[in-house]
Amino acid sequence: MGKGLFIVISGPSGVGKGTICEALMKNKNIDLEYSISMTTRNKRDYEKEGVHYYFTDKNSFERKIRNYEFVEYAIYNNEYYGTLKSEVLDKINNRKYIISEIEVQGAKKIKKDFPNSLLLYILPPSIGELRNRLIKRGTESKEEIERRLKIAIIENKYSYYYDYVIVNDKLEVAVKEIEKIIKNKIIDNT
Repeated sequence: MGKGLFIVISGPSGVGKGTICEALMKNKNIDLEYSISMTTRNKRDYEKEGVHYYFTDKNSFERKIRNYEFVEYAIYNNEYYGTLKSEVLDKINNRKYIISEIEVQGAKKIKKDFPNSLLLYILPPSIGELRNRLIKRGTESKEEIERRLKIAIIENKYSYYYDYVIVNDKLEVAVKEIEKIIKNKIIDNT
């Protein structure tokens, strides 16, 4: 029997990470389990506690940091995001394939602690298209969108660190490409 696999999806805000993960989770040929991250940012209207994220306040998050409860954590746009050890270690040890959306800072730590992990970076076709997607999403102010675009330009420079870089121009094409990459990695693990 093969080993467990930690699959990390990263990319700028609005690039489609969540949509890609949802599509991958529906593929019955790849038995993926989603690792839910914790965050201190406000919950969006469509998001559900324990499905999209575990939402918490900064004091609780910082207490978990002090108690070493995270595999990784990062500050993104003045909010904490982190992957709980309880969400990952048991699954990996029981040969599960888990997928998680993790920021660039956290992905580096994952690769160090889980050298067999698979890091996938999702790029938009252009910064202009990314701006359009953020505007269309309708969850951020104009100032927030501009802040996220500045962060995206910086983060995109770190895409070289990832095992694969995928451009999400057409969602179906990007998902198929990622499915193929994951299947090949799973075969290599067995």
